[in-house]
Amino acid sequence: MDSAELRKIGKSAKSASRGLATLSGTTRDKAIQNIADRLVSSKSEIVVANARDIEAGRDKGLSESVLDRLLLNDERIETMARDAVSVVSLPDPVGETIEMNTMPNGLEVSRRRVPLGVIGVIYESRPNVTVDISALCLKSGNAVILRGGSEAFYSNTVLADIIRGAIVDAGISKDAVQIIGSTDRKFVSEMLKMDEFIDLMIPRGGANLVARVAREASMPSITGGVGVCHTYIDESASLDMAVDIVFNAKVQRPSVCNALDTMLVHVSAAPDYLPKIATEFAQAGVEMRCDTRSMSILGHREDVKITPAAEEDWDTEHLSLTAGVKVVDSLDAALDHILDHGTGHSEAIVTEDNSSATRFLNEVDSSAVMVNASTRFNDGGQFGLGAEVAISTNKMHARGPMGLKELTSYKWIVLGDGHIRE
Repeated sequence: MDSAELRKIGKSAKSASRGLATLSGTTRDKAIQNIADRLVSSKSEIVVANARDIEAGRDKGLSESVLDRLLLNDERIETMARDAVSVVSLPDPVGETIEMNTMPNGLEVSRRRVPLGVIGVIYESRPNVTVDISALCLKSGNAVILRGGSEAFYSNTVLADIIRGAIVDAGISKDAVQIIGSTDRKFVSEMLKMDEFIDLMIPRGGANLVARVAREASMPSITGGVGVCHTYIDESASLDMAVDIVFNAKVQRPSVCNALDTMLVHVSAAPDYLPKIATEFAQAGVEMRCDTRSMSILGHREDVKITPAAEEDWDTEHLSLTAGVKVVDSLDAALDHILDHGTGHSEAIVTEDNSSATRFLNEVDSSAVMVNASTRFNDGGQFGLGAEVAISTNKMHARGPMGLKELTSYKWIVLGDGHIRE
């Protein structure tokens, strides 16, 4: 692959996007259903390709958390297929009239939802992103150019081949979904300058990737998404509920962006709560990085790894079975900590006090703020959006899980009857 071929991909994607935007919702839904069916029927082929990536990853010394993000098995493939089907069932956003008004002079003015055009996505490790984003882009009438990480090269390649074959069978150009068939990083830099072809760039990965896109992209980009996520255990919290919520937020899938990184515990709840959660964490192999007061409460324990927290731990997205633990004197102190160390992603409070819950909801400035629920719920599927293209911590255009409507823009429609402006 060379630079000329990359530009050819951009040009053909732009051309495909024009045709895709005018296709019926039925045709686009058929393509997505075909993808879901092909995923299920191609499980063995996908697992074989994924095994090559896993083996190569182990040889390179990739961490277990990265390997978990990379892994595809029968269950995860079936989940990808179900997520694609859920997109089919969502309302078609293309052509939706957002609002309509008749002006005093009789002009009918409305806004109509339209696709963005071509979406570029650069992502790391998680090959399910290939399917999730393709389904959302097709449903919203957008073409997509995908550039996955080198660690998932074989998985992404076979998934892209399956997707392209499935959409052709529905009457959609295979150029509506394209993947960069090279692991050479120079093509990332070139892709970030292709604003004549790509209308929006979305990075899915760690802080370094997000920062690079923010720095280099010549087109609009979604440059949030790094999650340093907190759960605050209020003095009025049900401790059993707090144990369940924090354990789920940390352990259910620790390698994703909405997993818990730091729990903040009110000083009056800490003596009873911390030993309870430590016992649960011990069974899952969670390392607790504790401030001085939480270490004093927990004391020496053989069943769980407890280490002193360093200052940088409060700013770290762990993506692993590691949790920061800090005792705070008040809700105000918890809010201050989140303001200083949060990334605007996902924050939760566990409380039985309505006033504390209300203050937390009103004062925490994040894409999703939760009361008595795990931060793991900040997810497009869980919010009824179907599969998500990203979780944005930006405040412009889109915030939180980006589903179908976040992949559209609008145009003004003006209907007159010989109107001229005086």
